[in-house]
Amino acid sequence: MPPFQPGPRAFLEICRACRNSTLQTSHRLQRRRLSSQIHARRQSPITLFTSFLGAAGVGATAYSYLTDSPFITSAFAEAPPAPVDVKVGKTRKKKALSKEENRETISSQHLQVKRSWENPGVYAWGSNSGRVVAPDSDEQIIKTPRRIPFFDGQLLRDIKLDRNFGAAITENGDLLQWGNAFSTDVRLPTATLRGKNLKSLTISRDRVIALGSDGTVYSVSAAQEDQEKGKKVSESSWIPFLSFESAISYRRLTPKNLGWSEKVTSIASGAEHLLILTSAGRLFTAASSHEEFPARGQMGVPGLVWTTRPSGPYDQPHEVSTLRGFDIAAIAAGEYHSLVLDKEGRVFAFGDNSSGQLGFDPTSESTYVDAPSLLPIQQLYANTGLAPTVKQIFAGGNNSFFTIDAATVARPGSGNVKPALLGRITADTWSSGQGILGTLGNGRWTHVQGTPTKLKTLSGLFEYDEDTNSVVPIRLKSLSVGSTHAAAVMDNVTHVHAGAAGRGTDGENDTNWGADVVWWGGNEHFQLGNGRRNNLSTPGYIRPLDDGGGGEATGKGKGKRREEHRFQITPRKRVDVGGRVVGVEQRVECGRLVSCVYSGV
Repeated sequence: MPPFQPGPRAFLEICRACRNSTLQTSHRLQRRRLSSQIHARRQSPITLFTSFLGAAGVGATAYSYLTDSPFITSAFAEAPPAPVDVKVGKTRKKKALSKEENRETISSQHLQVKRSWENPGVYAWGSNSGRVVAPDSDEQIIKTPRRIPFFDGQLLRDIKLDRNFGAAITENGDLLQWGNAFSTDVRLPTATLRGKNLKSLTISRDRVIALGSDGTVYSVSAAQEDQEKGKKVSESSWIPFLSFESAISYRRLTPKNLGWSEKVTSIASGAEHLLILTSAGRLFTAASSHEEFPARGQMGVPGLVWTTRPSGPYDQPHEVSTLRGFDIAAIAAGEYHSLVLDKEGRVFAFGDNSSGQLGFDPTSESTYVDAPSLLPIQQLYANTGLAPTVKQIFAGGNNSFFTIDAATVARPGSGNVKPALLGRITADTWSSGQGILGTLGNGRWTHVQGTPTKLKTLSGLFEYDEDTNSVVPIRLKSLSVGSTHAAAVMDNVTHVHAGAAGRGTDGENDTNWGADVVWWGGNEHFQLGNGRRNNLSTPGYIRPLDDGGGGEATGKGKGKRREEHRFQITPRKRVDVGGRVVGVEQRVECGRLVSCVYSGV
């Protein structure tokens, strides 16, 4: 049956009925609210208009219902939205980190070790007034460690820096020199003394003294002009009876009366003097500067000054006869003083003592001592139940440092000592000399310190060694002393075999780490590398060399890692460098108002 379709007349009737119903409802409501008959008859225009709209709405609704017409929908509503095709994506899986990537993420020490192997070179900072720490820059100060691009990828045998000139020995034994004192026209390190197979060097105020692998000592001017204009040396050739003139001017310093197979094994220089140690344990000294002859007793030869020197070259070596019979094991030179250590652990000092750098208080009669004097190290451990033995000596500027192994012993009157403690070694570090800039490292700002004072931060340290399953003392591996500051490398347990096959260290959380290194002393030229200018009287850490921001190690870092640990030195290990396997380690050098870290062989 077809749907009902009302005609026009039916539609009008429906609308009229709806209107009458609406009006009647409105009248009832008004009668309830108003008591006056006039108000019921006189409705406001707004009320009438509202009633009309209501009637129209009812009529429209009725029409839509009777005719099945979408009149209201099409007139007053938007079209329904089109259906959305919802697609559920697959969960993206995070790529798993490799073992090496995980090690780099969890440990900045591991990353430091890796970078030192992959990118060997030299980092330098401090005063750049002589264009030494940054040869390609005119900046006067380099506040934080910065690479010297010339040495990128290079391994060095040794390096020494002054604020005005620098010197280094390449991997093949040639001498490089640079800086304003070398030449104001040459910015890059330049090879000077070649073909001598040099192994180590030291510097004075104006000269570079290098030691060859065969024991020959060479003295070269720090200035390129002197090398070119000075007297050249006649050198022999591999061809018999044929000689030729050397490319630059240099001098040979040869001790006299050396025994059979005896040769020079170590050298150390102050501002004006040089210490020379032979394989037989004998000590020689010589003038090392062309400007001034040593006159503060640092040669160890009583009465030796310019006017009393023997005939011959001004820089000829002199044997320190006072030390004959002592088997000398190590030497160290400060600016104007000298230290000597024999194999029995005894220390001798001579030279300038104006700041107490010789290890005993200066006297009013004289500010220097011109003969070796034995230091009373035993007095430092009086009534302690410890027997001290000096293991290492270091010197620089107006300061001296001693590392001592103190063994626990049973002494009368010392009380009962537990058997387990007998023979236990405590490693201590002591210093003497000038401390107004904090160079003593003892937390004090002392002008003159004659009696050695202990560096508590670097003394009495222990750690657990997993290889030996025992507690061992932490000693100093090395200590470099500049003119006003110092840096110490700790001989703590290190690990550089993470991921090595056959060593059981291939876990994803097994990481490499190096040796701790601390800095202290004068910082007027930012030579401590922490990005600040305040001096430090106690040893402190600096940030990793590649951190980019410098500053003290705070435990908070930048980048994706939440922590950036302190800078650590990479110990020696044979690694692949440029396609060849070679033993390499990082080393620290403090000079006159400058510092550096380099990759050494």
